[in-house]
Amino acid sequence: MDYLYIIAGLIGLFFGGEALVRGSIGIARRMSLPPLFIGLTVVGFGTSTPELLVSVDAALRGVPDIALGNVIGSNIANILLIGGLSALVWPIKVMGATLRRDTFVMMAAALILVPIFALGQVTRLSGLVLFGGLLAYLVWAYRTPGAPEAEEEGLKPPASIPVSVVWVAGGLVALMFGARFLVDGAVSIARGYGMSEAFIGLTIVAIGTSLPELATSLIAALRRQSEIAIGNIIGSNIFNLLGILGVTALIAPVPVAMRFLTFDLPVMIAASLVLCALLLARSMIGRRVGIAMLASYGAFVWAAQG
Repeated sequence: MDYLYIIAGLIGLFFGGEALVRGSIGIARRMSLPPLFIGLTVVGFGTSTPELLVSVDAALRGVPDIALGNVIGSNIANILLIGGLSALVWPIKVMGATLRRDTFVMMAAALILVPIFALGQVTRLSGLVLFGGLLAYLVWAYRTPGAPEAEEEGLKPPASIPVSVVWVAGGLVALMFGARFLVDGAVSIARGYGMSEAFIGLTIVAIGTSLPELATSLIAALRRQSEIAIGNIIGSNIFNLLGILGVTALIAPVPVAMRFLTFDLPVMIAASLVLCALLLARSMIGRRVGIAMLASYGAFVWAAQG
């Protein structure tokens, strides 16, 4: 039953996230909101909603390792797993004018977690700082030309507002049930097999909540638009650290196990640094680098078991 819960949870998160994004874009467009605003907020938050609901649910139910593992593990999976797969499908081209801005924000968001984690808890004040950083980034991005537009994601929104509202409502219901099933199954398996809740959060839960990003990036790569894939990865990482962790801490402060400070966070920072270096120093990330990224992710999953 635990494995069925996880499968049902993954299905609910995937289709719920897709429905939420489609419906939200439909409403935003019918209200004549700028495409830039839609791309930065609706699409960004929509694809990160699974991470949000899972982390909040885990924190409220007293399993903070899954809440933190979900966020940190999702970022590592976004870079090494999704980035590696995208590069294998089609070599990743460097983005345009906003590359330096977005990579800077992603690295700043990762590094600010070091002193926060060192305190032993992500408090409500820390959550407020993180969420404030997200709002500042959105304002900065809104005023900077070249931010991604919703049309680039390949999503076809519903034709009317009533239909869009139905998509949003259905997506939220699917996401809520999916989050609950996934956390229930993951916690039960972790305890039953002697696995740490942190490991389950860093792997199964993190990959499960990253399914919307995985689908979006692979579809973009298959269409030979891999620059959209890497943009989706960077944007998702920013939302995860500043938005998801920030909102989760505002709702329920999250205790930080020592392993996150000494192992998982350094791995995430190292992966982020490598990605930034590749994007800023090369005009393209080829298939060989993609294979190396996938191998690195496999090594992380193996090491995370300890």
